[in-house]
Amino acid sequence: MEKTVKSKRIKYSSGMVEKPTVIGKIADIIMLLSVLFLAFIAIIPMWHVVMSSVSDGFALLSYKGLVIKPIGKLNFEGFKLIFRDSSVISGYMNTFIYVGGTVGLGFVLNVLGGYAISRDTKLKNVMTIYLLITMMFSGGMIPAYMVMNSLGIVGTRLPIILLEATMAMMIIIGANAFRGVPESTVQAARIDGAGHIRTMFQIMLPQCMPLFMVTILNTFVASWNSWLNASIYVSADKGKWPIQLIINDLVNRNANFLETADPNYNRYLIQFAVIVAATLPILVAFPFFQKQIEAGVIGGAVKE
Repeated sequence: MEKTVKSKRIKYSSGMVEKPTVIGKIADIIMLLSVLFLAFIAIIPMWHVVMSSVSDGFALLSYKGLVIKPIGKLNFEGFKLIFRDSSVISGYMNTFIYVGGTVGLGFVLNVLGGYAISRDTKLKNVMTIYLLITMMFSGGMIPAYMVMNSLGIVGTRLPIILLEATMAMMIIIGANAFRGVPESTVQAARIDGAGHIRTMFQIMLPQCMPLFMVTILNTFVASWNSWLNASIYVSADKGKWPIQLIINDLVNRNANFLETADPNYNRYLIQFAVIVAATLPILVAFPFFQKQIEAGVIGGAVKE
């Protein structure tokens, strides 16, 4: 009898499953509903734009309210109108150039700056304070334009890439990423004869790549949506405009289509179609970034 009771006690005590309480279940339901609500308010505006872009132009013009399904017959004339304009294709190509240059240069600057700030050097605190000051105060557009003009690069693509390549916050994130690497790993690399460049790129960077993917993602999104610098530095050369500036020009040119004698109501769809055309590439690219962030490459480091 005693043996049976003992075995029952052992069986009971070995069950390490924590049963959720009523309060825990309520909290889970509240969190789930909150996430669903946030997803709803994030998706619905884009859904409205997508459904509007494939609606009948005349029917949509007189429709009021949220568009859940296409109004009238399914219609892709809005997309045909925008892609019939050759400037849209050149806008996409320019945007890819700007995004590629900005992300590539920004990644290198974030790695170099983050590594320098993360090391125990004499000027570490001075450089950190300098970065924090630039986060709070900016010289403004006019001084930046004067600098670019003195360098003789106004009217080229370089100012757009240089001004958007990095931000102080991204370098600070890079520094925090490098600080997360165990110091024993760095010391082991130094003992093996690795210099700063090899330690930075081959030893430390693979271990903190997930945080640097955050900087890459933010730079990508900011560069893709950017149009202000292009409107300042390449305003006279439409062949160098990014897609966001092309979209703004298309919408402005299309604003008064109703004033024509025989209005083409499909032109009303352009304002919705251009939003879809500009947003779709970044929506397609984001899951690839997300996968890299979650995957996280940790290259056999010693954990402390």
